[in-house]
Order: sequence, then C-alpha cells, then structure tokens
Amino acid sequence: MSLKTVLLSLAFVSAVSHGQSLTLAWSGYAHDPQHTAVSATAAQALNSVHWSTPVDLNAPVGGALYIHYGSISITPANTVLVPVKTGTGYNPAACASTDNFEVLAFVGATGAPLYTLCSDYSLPAHNWTPPFGPALSLGTRLYYPGAGGTVYYRDTVNGALGSNGQSGATGQYVFYGKSIYTANQSALNAAIQISTPLTADRSGNIFFGFIAAPGNGAGPGGTDLVSGIARIGPSGVGTWRSATSLTCNDPDVTPCNDPAVTQVALNSAPALSTAQNVVYVAVSGGTEFDANGYLVSLNATTLAPIANVQLFDPSTGLRAIVSSDSSAAPMVGPDGDVYYGVLENPCCNSHNNRGWMLHFNSALSTLKTPGSFGWDNTASVVPASSVPSYAGTSSYLILTKYNNYAGIGSGDGVNKIAVLDPRGTMPDEYYSPSSSPPNVQVTVMSEVITVTGATSANSSSNPNAVYEWCVNTTAIDPFTKAAIINSEDGVVYRWDFTSNTLLQRLTLTAGRGEAYTPTAIGPDGRVYAINDSILFSVGN
Repeated sequence: MSLKTVLLSLAFVSAVSHGQSLTLAWSGYAHDPQHTAVSATAAQALNSVHWSTPVDLNAPVGGALYIHYGSISITPANTVLVPVKTGTGYNPAACASTDNFEVLAFVGATGAPLYTLCSDYSLPAHNWTPPFGPALSLGTRLYYPGAGGTVYYRDTVNGALGSNGQSGATGQYVFYGKSIYTANQSALNAAIQISTPLTADRSGNIFFGFIAAPGNGAGPGGTDLVSGIARIGPSGVGTWRSATSLTCNDPDVTPCNDPAVTQVALNSAPALSTAQNVVYVAVSGGTEFDANGYLVSLNATTLAPIANVQLFDPSTGLRAIVSSDSSAAPMVGPDGDVYYGVLENPCCNSHNNRGWMLHFNSALSTLKTPGSFGWDNTASVVPASSVPSYAGTSSYLILTKYNNYAGIGSGDGVNKIAVLDPRGTMPDEYYSPSSSPPNVQVTVMSEVITVTGATSANSSSNPNAVYEWCVNTTAIDPFTKAAIINSEDGVVYRWDFTSNTLLQRLTLTAGRGEAYTPTAIGPDGRVYAINDSILFSVGN
C-alpha cells in the first residue's frame, strides 16, 4: 500500500469525525455514533480463525436463526466486549440472579477471557429476537442494558476483575430516577424495557429507545412513563421524551402529534449528527409491518424535537413499512445527509422484499434519491478514493446489502452487495410491481460496483441463486480499499474495491439462515464476524 493511500484513508476517517481526535475504539453498533462502520485500522488478511466464542448459549437447533445478536465493542487497548444471550437457567455461578444476558470481555490478541458482566435485562415484546446492545463510551466506560429501562456501567474496562470482583467504578443509572426505580423495582422491571442498542456520543452521553407499559407510574409526579427515547449523561442524569411527541415540532399547535406513533422503532439504534448536537431516530407503531413510520431529529441535549418526516415507498407513494423485525438504523454521512432503510408497501413482493434506502438532507427537509435495498440494513460509508474505478463527483459512496430474494416477486436469488453513488442515478433494475401498470421504473442511486454471492443456493427454479449476504452493517477498511462481508454460506469475505472481487474468504461454519449480523475490525486489524451464533476473530 502506498503512502498516498494511507494518508488519504487517514484524512477520510478524520473527516468523518469532523475534527475529533482519531480513536481506535469500535464503540458498538456500526463503529461510531454516526453508524458509518468505517474502521480506523487496516484489516488483517482472512487467513485463519484465531479464537471464537458463542454469542448465544441457548441457540435454537435447526432451522433459520431469527435472532439479532448485538454488536461487539472493542477498546483502544484491544479488549473485546461481547454481548451474549445466555437463556434462563444458564451459568448460575457467574450470574446467579441475572441469567438472561451477559457481557464477556476477552483479550483481543489471544482470546483469553478477562471477566463477565451480568445483566438482568429482559426483552420487549417481539417477533424476531431483538439485540442486547451495549456501547463503549470514550473508549473507557462500557454501558450495557439492564432491567426496568436501567443501564449498568463499568469503568476501567481493560484488564481482569480485581480481588473484590470489580475493577474501576461500576453502577446503575435510571433515566427516570433511581429513587422511583428502587421504590417499585419488581413492577418496573416488568413494565419498562430498553428496545434498541445503546448509542454513545464523544462526550459520554448515551441514547436509546425504550418501551413502557401503561400504569407504570414512573413519570413525573406519578404519571406514566410513555414509550420513547431516553438520554443519560455521564453523571447519570437522565431525560426522556415520548415517541408520539417526536412527530410534532410546532409549539403553536396543540396537540400536533401522531397517535399512530407509539415507540422508537424496535432494534433501531439512534444516530448522532457529525457535530453530535442532533439525534436522529426512527419512530413507528411498533408492529411487524407498520406503515406509520417517521424519521425524526432531536436536540441532543434536551431531546426537544427539531424536525420530522414521514417515510414513503418511492415506487407506490404509500407509507413505507418500518418493520419490528428489522435492525436498520439511521446512518449520517460525512456531509450530514441521513440514510435509513425501510420495507416497501405493499409488502413484500412489490420490490421483492428488498425495501429502499431512503436518503434525506440533514434538516430532513429534502428527500433525495433512494437506494434500491433497505430491508434490515444500515448503510456504510465508503470514501470515494477507495473505489479507483469511480469517476463521479461524490466525496463518499455508500455500501448496502443488495439481496434479490428468490421466489419473492420477480426475485431471482442473485444476491449481491453494492457500493452506490448517493449523487448518481439510474433506473431500478429490479423493480417489478404487483399492481398495474407493470414494469414502472423508479430512479435510484447508481451502482458503482456490485459483487454477487459466491456459493450456489441450489435452486431448481432459480438456477443462478446464491446464498444471501448476511450483514446489517458492514465494516469498511479504507486502508486496503475493502469491505468485510459475512454470508449465510458460513464464509466471511474481503470484498476488494480495486479489483471488484471477493479477494479473500474464510469458512467459519457450515452456514445457516439467520437474521443479519454486524462485522467489525479491531485496533490490531483483527476481523470479527458472527455466524451461526458464534463470534469469530479472524486475521493473519
């Protein structure tokens, strides 16, 4: 790799953070609070598995695995923090009274275990199992969800636990008040659940969605806490706002909210603007095929609504579907534009169950050209300089999954992943509407490069079908100009942007149909991928 390439890559990562000091921490879902998934370190070669650990200790046997596993966090000192779904009754010695979820810490270089952090977190109502989503704040404090909408934390996250069972400060924060929680702990544990991965900003604040059942009495003066978004500062002071109220930004109109909106979209991690003074979050009615979704922006300090926009299917003009089965999260590009993936309406064959990657300006006032895949997918940022064949004008491109599911609508099973130009346009090559008039084309972001899955799915009706790409956020390596992508064929691949080939591959498992999972890159360049409920550390 040339010195010029290294310098360009470093400059791009710095630009993504808009003046932040370069950090090697992988904070949680999609690397950073903008969810760009851009690594600050070059990925090692995919030569061998160095170590592995289960992320589900009670995983179903056989069939598809419709469970969203939480993203790992990696400290600058290369401690890997792994969220684990344990299942009732597991591990009574380590987590006697809290046996649903835990965080396991490992030495990244060797896989040696360091410690276990137990959590009493319980899941909100769901169809596909939601993720347990911790976040690393400032590279030194780990926040992880607890019962009753509470959040645990641990400082000094590197190194083993001390002789007293702890090392560094620990505690439990309650965004609606610790005294309220302790006075009625059992009832509030049942009534309130965190419903998204946590997102940490560069000042130590965290943001997350939560679900609250009626009659909880945890609001001001004994009123009810209402499902919505919460913020907790590093000192533990919390604030919250109901999801319904986020659809209103006109103080002169009362009421001016949408009662069909009941919660932050399940599994959808909040995102921060590049200046980290604005929070973006999706809200919906909370069902599997909900057509009441909005993308909203909030003041990152007060959670006061700034703007909102209804989400529409660009092909039919109907309200797009924000599915509770999806783990799509907003992504904020280096220019402040916001990307968010939705399902089509009617669902799910008018666009082959592909959905759309909706694209807005930072103020949410301008709808821009969509991408041709959005279902369960968070876009990643690719510096334009990482794709030598690109000759357009955009300073950055985006990477999205591009599956075309066999047997759904006109889907032929030729599943791809794509780098798209957010400023370029083309007719949608897959559009095949189920209603009249047929074959109406939609203008979408132009494809810069695409790559098709490598393993045949052995479909007699679709002879060219291949296994799905299995990522909800894809780690980008701007140093070697590549992406790390995981497949349902059980293989992790390096997609080389220069040659547009799957340059390296390593078999992890025999393969399994599953909910989409994240990939990550550590500060030493190790690659991390989850396949069939196991986290693998891969490298030279």
